[in-house]
Amino acid sequence: MSTACCQMAASCACRMAQRRPISSAMAVVRNVACAALLCAAMAVVQAAGLPSFDETMQAYQASDTMLLDRSGQPLQRVRVDFNQRRGDWIAYEQMSPALLSAVLQSEDKRFWSHAGVDWKAVAGAAWDRVAHGARRGASTITMQVAGLVDPDLRRGEGGRSLAEKWSQAMTAWDLEEAWSKPQILEAYLNLAAFRGELVGIDALSRTLFRKHPSGLDWREAVLAAVLLRGPNVSAQRLESRACALLRELGQEDACQSLGAFIAIVLQRGGAWDGVDRQAPHLARLLLSSLKRDEPLPETWQTSIDGDLQRFVAESMNRHLHMLRDVDVRDAAVVVMDNETGEILAYVGSSGAEWSAAAQVDHATAKRQAGSALKPFLYAQAIDQQRITAASLLLDSPLNLQTGSGIYLPGNYDGGFSGWVSARTALASSLNIPAVRVLTMVTPESFAAQLNRFGLGLDRDGGFYGYSLALGSADVSLLALTNAYRGLANGGVHAGWTLDAGGKTEGNGRVMSAQAAWIVADILSDRHARSRTFGMDSPLSTPFWTAVKTGTSKDMRDNWCMGWSDRYTVGVWVGNSEGASMRDVSGVTGAGPIWNDIMRYLHRSHPSEQPDPPAGVVRQPLVFKGVQEPARVEAFLADTAVSEVSLSTQELDEGPLLPSILYPVDGTILALDPDIPMAHQRVRFVLDGVPDNVDADGFKWLVEGVVAGKGNGVLWQPEPGRHRIRLLDPSGLERDSVTIHVRAPARTLPSLM
Repeated sequence: MSTACCQMAASCACRMAQRRPISSAMAVVRNVACAALLCAAMAVVQAAGLPSFDETMQAYQASDTMLLDRSGQPLQRVRVDFNQRRGDWIAYEQMSPALLSAVLQSEDKRFWSHAGVDWKAVAGAAWDRVAHGARRGASTITMQVAGLVDPDLRRGEGGRSLAEKWSQAMTAWDLEEAWSKPQILEAYLNLAAFRGELVGIDALSRTLFRKHPSGLDWREAVLAAVLLRGPNVSAQRLESRACALLRELGQEDACQSLGAFIAIVLQRGGAWDGVDRQAPHLARLLLSSLKRDEPLPETWQTSIDGDLQRFVAESMNRHLHMLRDVDVRDAAVVVMDNETGEILAYVGSSGAEWSAAAQVDHATAKRQAGSALKPFLYAQAIDQQRITAASLLLDSPLNLQTGSGIYLPGNYDGGFSGWVSARTALASSLNIPAVRVLTMVTPESFAAQLNRFGLGLDRDGGFYGYSLALGSADVSLLALTNAYRGLANGGVHAGWTLDAGGKTEGNGRVMSAQAAWIVADILSDRHARSRTFGMDSPLSTPFWTAVKTGTSKDMRDNWCMGWSDRYTVGVWVGNSEGASMRDVSGVTGAGPIWNDIMRYLHRSHPSEQPDPPAGVVRQPLVFKGVQEPARVEAFLADTAVSEVSLSTQELDEGPLLPSILYPVDGTILALDPDIPMAHQRVRFVLDGVPDNVDADGFKWLVEGVVAGKGNGVLWQPEPGRHRIRLLDPSGLERDSVTIHVRAPARTLPSLM
């Protein structure tokens, strides 16, 4: 009934306007006003049907879900609604004073004084239409809010009819009764469309101005205000309107370079500011874990430690900066809590500054694992009692017949070490002994074991063959880190979680606790790894850790995987497109990042080696016939021995496989300026020569010149770069290293 009344009143007013001359226009305005009053008096607007301010605010939903770290701090925004871009609801008190002034000056000058409808503006608009045929709006901010909160009052494609205008005005009166003025203005700036997909002042400020709405200056505030009037007008029109509004506000100086400013702002598009962009790849991983059509909460508290996440990103970028000259551009890191499986840090890429594919999540991308798979192989062999940590394995040339031909594995450095213990072979990452172990375990059995640890190999063991011992299978950093966590947990595999306090499920025990502990003991033994890595390397920490590196074929990927008593850290370094790096291995590429993170994690509490489980015995052990140091070795209880030696036949038939124990390849020596040059010497030390072979038959050459024979040769160093070669009694080169000798530092003359 009220709608019919409004239509009748409006129709009457329009007929009067058509019949009366222009000079009687004021009478028409009065008739329009009377019609409005009549309609208002007879309309029955159900105020109770309007939402309250609190209901409106609670019904508001941002277009993004906010990921929080484990302490509740913002971590990453995740876009879930691609129809509109809405930010957070911004309170009136958090809006820039310049913004409030500019919007009121542009949209509703008498906002604080009218009761929802500005009758002066209505009369002026009616006069302009009757007298000049011009149309201009007379809607107040309150009327616009009415159209935003009441679906029946929203503007259609053809605009609003006069009857709909009156209904909007009546609703505005009700809003003024129920809401405060600040609430109306707050709702308006959060619900109004600004430009394109941007709705609400937070989305506008974050994308175009790269700041919070509380910090908008006069130019930004005025541009926001004129966008409300014409969201999609041209940049030139925006400049004209914005400058006119600045003059009205007494800020004419801000018109300088306004056009250039608007051009820059509009080019920014929809990219959000960087405040909440600390884990983009984590966000995608979370979205992929959701079931289809499963709704996202407004906030999602993750297991991520925000401080650790930022430290990991900083460490990664710092080390990539140092590796920029050796063709390294990408990296990824995953950090897990051993006990709970919570992911504490997840950085999937080095970012746009370094990476050619910054959007690729390298933590889930599958790549060849290299030697990072060896700990699982040795643990399986120990568990099956095929070997012990003291078993001797021959590191010598190996030819294996396969279905596709002969497999010829080699070591990373191209040399051979002769007979070595399983402890030394694993810790020093020797390839050929690992292949020999796989011949005992079989590729099929090893592949099945890797799958039980959650690595999800694409093919069976027969496809990979013996190369599986050297990591020819493709795995992801995320899966590999969790598999290493299984070793840290004594051979128990469980899933990971990104929810703070979330529960995990897995395959349970897939390896004996005893075998897992022995492998951890080997990987924590810096003496056992010194043959390849030296005593002091990024793999060494001042507290207990177990660690293994890996480098794939042609140096395309390198890994550093390890754990402490509380955390497991996995690091991958390489290039997204698979390009080879130059002279970068796990210990030089991924290792320093791994070391940084472990030290950060244990900055306030050291890591201690877990006690051996029941069934592991520590047995004093000596070796005879091979260069392995006497030590206390760890065994499964019924496999312990006190002495290991080679048979006479093995000694007689074993090949001569000597190598250079010292100096290590890449050694840098500095001559002491306080010691006479003639008294400074470097000792050349042999390794891998059986006891029944005369070491004096081996010859040392430095830059082609004989420096001496036998073990323990003393060489007088000279500044420069030197290649040292080791020849066996037959004249065949067995090993070589390159060292750099620095000249003595010059001392300044005394001024005394």
